[in-house]
Amino acid sequence: MSLSRRDRREWRIILWFSLASAAISVYFGYAVTRPGDPPVWGMAQGILASLLIATPIMIFELRRARFGSLRRLRRLPLAGYFAAKVLFYFIIIVSGLLLSSALISLVTPTSRPVVFDATFRGSLVLAIGMSLLGNLVAETGRLLGFGVLKSLLIGRYVRPRREQKVFLLIDLKDSTGLAERLGPVRFHELLNAFFRDVAHAALECDAEIHKYVGDEAILTWPAGPALADGACLTCPFIARAAIAANAERYRARFGVVPEFRAALHYGEIVTGEIGDLRREIAYVGDTLNVAARLLEAAKALGHDILVSADLLKLVALAPDRAAHPLPTLRVRGRAAPLEIFALS
Repeated sequence: MSLSRRDRREWRIILWFSLASAAISVYFGYAVTRPGDPPVWGMAQGILASLLIATPIMIFELRRARFGSLRRLRRLPLAGYFAAKVLFYFIIIVSGLLLSSALISLVTPTSRPVVFDATFRGSLVLAIGMSLLGNLVAETGRLLGFGVLKSLLIGRYVRPRREQKVFLLIDLKDSTGLAERLGPVRFHELLNAFFRDVAHAALECDAEIHKYVGDEAILTWPAGPALADGACLTCPFIARAAIAANAERYRARFGVVPEFRAALHYGEIVTGEIGDLRREIAYVGDTLNVAARLLEAAKALGHDILVSADLLKLVALAPDRAAHPLPTLRVRGRAAPLEIFALS
C-alpha cells in the first residue's frame, strides 16, 4: 500500500527526530557509562532508550489528530491539556529508561541490575529536557507553521525579498447563512473541521498554509516545486475529496456538508518579516490582491475553481482536469485584462 505525501512527510520527521535523539543519547550514554562497564554498552543503552522514548512521543505528536479520542485532548483547558501530556511523557520516559536498562542488563554480564542511581537520574533529566524541547518546537510549529518557524529561526526574511509564488485562496460558501443557522459556537466547530480538511490537502500537495482569514484559507507554494508537478492545481480537488470522504461526519454533527470556492494565481511577491510585539511573515504585492479578485469573480461567475492564465500557462494540466476559458477580468491596477479559466 502506497503512503500519502502527508504520511511520508510525518514518517520523515519521525525518522530524523529519532536519529538526532539517538545521536545525542549515544554521546550521553558514553559519557555516563558506569564504572566497570564497557563504553559501548552505555552507548547501546542510549540508542535503545532514545528509540523507546523519542519515537513514540513523536508518533503521538504528529499523528494524534488522526484519532478522535486523542484529538479531543485539545478541547481540554490549557492546564488540563498540558497536565495530560506531561503525564504521558513521564510514563513513556520512565518506562523507556527502565526497559532499556533491563534489556541491556540481560545481554551484558558485567552490567548491574536496574538501579535509581545518579546515571538513571541524569538520563531522566536529559530525556525530559529533550522531550520538552521537542514539544516546544512542535507546538510552535503548529502555531506559526513549520515553514514560517524555520524562516524566522534562520532569518531568511529579515530583509524583504522578491519571490515568485503560487497562491491558492479557499473560501467557505454561504458562511453567513451557516453561521446564522448553526450559531457562533457550532459554526466555529464547522469552520475548524473544514480547515482540518483543507490542511490535509495542503500537506498532500506540499503547500504552506499562510494564514486563515475569517472563513478563508490562504495556501502558498514556491514557484519551482508547485509548477513542476502541478500540485497547486490538484490541491483544491484533494480538499474537495477530503470533505466528501467526511460527508457523513459533517451531516451528523452539523446537518450540512461544506462547499467552497477557490482561486489560483501566480506572480511576484515581496516577502518579509513584519511587526514588533508580534512578528509574522507577510506577503506584499499585487499577486495576492489579484488572487482575491479572482475569488470574488468565482462567486459572480458561478464557478467553484478559477485559475489565472498567468499560472495555467506554466503548469501542465493532469489528464483528468479541464480548463474552460472565461471572459477576461478587469483588475484595478492592471493595464491589461486578466485571462481566467474555470477548472473542472
